[in-house]
Amino acid sequence: MDPVRLEHARAITRRHFLTRMQVGIGGVALAALLDHDAARAATPGGDGGPRLPPTPHFAPRAKRIIYLHMAGSPPQQDLFDYKPKLAELHGQPCPQEMLDNERFAFIKGHPTILASPYTFARHGANGLWVSELMPHFAEIADDVTVIRSMYTDEFNHAPAQLFLYTGSPRLGRPSMGSWLTYGLGTENENLPGFVVLVSGGKTPSAGKSVWGSGFLPSVHQGCQCRTEGDPVLYLSDPPGMDRAARRRSLDTLGELNALQAAAFGDPETLSRIAQYELAYRMQLSVPEVMDIGREPESIRAMYGATPGASSFANNCLLARRLSERGVRFVQLFDWGWDTHGTGPNDDIITQLPRKCRETDRPVAALIKDLKQRGLLDETLVIWSGEFGRTAMNEERNGSKFLGRDHHPHCFTIWMAGAGLKPGMVYGATDELGYRITDGAIHVHDLQATVLHLMGIRHDRLTYRYQGRDFRLTDVHGQVVPDLVG
Repeated sequence: MDPVRLEHARAITRRHFLTRMQVGIGGVALAALLDHDAARAATPGGDGGPRLPPTPHFAPRAKRIIYLHMAGSPPQQDLFDYKPKLAELHGQPCPQEMLDNERFAFIKGHPTILASPYTFARHGANGLWVSELMPHFAEIADDVTVIRSMYTDEFNHAPAQLFLYTGSPRLGRPSMGSWLTYGLGTENENLPGFVVLVSGGKTPSAGKSVWGSGFLPSVHQGCQCRTEGDPVLYLSDPPGMDRAARRRSLDTLGELNALQAAAFGDPETLSRIAQYELAYRMQLSVPEVMDIGREPESIRAMYGATPGASSFANNCLLARRLSERGVRFVQLFDWGWDTHGTGPNDDIITQLPRKCRETDRPVAALIKDLKQRGLLDETLVIWSGEFGRTAMNEERNGSKFLGRDHHPHCFTIWMAGAGLKPGMVYGATDELGYRITDGAIHVHDLQATVLHLMGIRHDRLTYRYQGRDFRLTDVHGQVVPDLVG
């Protein structure tokens, strides 16, 4: 491009450019640029998008992850960590040693012990204790690995969610899905490597930062998809522009961005090119994969999914469809699990059973569906909150509703697939479910183990920013050998 034309191109507005330009030779410059950067884009630290799957550090157990996050954190004592001692002490003041040097988010004074109002029974070959609130989960007891000994450093929602997904309780770090697409790329160049699905009416307390790319190239951030309207905002062509016109516009825009990248060397310009090109390809691929109406009625019924609805059930079915098409990391957030007991919308008598009814069936269906398709062994499924709940009744402002406060010292998660030991229970807590007694796993240990299952050494997946090498696990984290060996 000659200097006069370049100056003219810089002077006109983007709107004018997109609506008035009819032809462009930018595709030539864009193709050359992408060819030049293909090797860098396909390896950690590449400036372009995640185009080709790089080689992992060692043979992975899993190729992809589906993470099911129950935002607000379920009470482990009412679902998976059976504690009959709570029934013996129900209503009695909790032992003083549980309160010494302890911080609570809302509990004041001397709280009383709260027994679970729900019955538990053993299920599966190994007799896994499961609450009556999870009858469908009981059917997959032999397919999951339950971890009762997780703990975190944070006891409020937003910092705890950030800590779990970015390794830091403060804003600005890349999320787990971003690290994985940065390290491993994507298996399908027509779909994002990292997709987010939200249900429950609200985003997580930490907002969209839990799927942000932080200081990594922005092409690695999670792409939020929706089950109503356009699956991705602004994916459709604007009025008056057909696909051919959009192609010509992108070619010319790519030429301008290529010139910008050559002039200033900003890696975000290359990310912008990759994002525009991915969005163009997604116009065809995303509507197809997001259409659960293409599934047989028997499969939709198994999940409890309804085409066109916005629900956790639909999102679970979509997670399977996305994963089998090569999406590296599918993140589901379901809001509504913050059971403090201030009223019927956040207690363990009304709200907790409601959330279990909404999620139990589709979660079990997801595991069964992956298994019957031969996908479970190469897919890691994780179910968790961001921390645990107390063994005491919160009774905020004298509330008569039953609820539990935030508790960082122990919580229960479960995982499935990826060659994990099915039917196993790892770790243990004391008789009140208050402290870990065996097999403690810190959040950084979980992150290290997840990366290990994906064939990545957590201490080698780094990105230099502001003069130091950062990683998901920061300077911490140990792989838990009993889970992967």
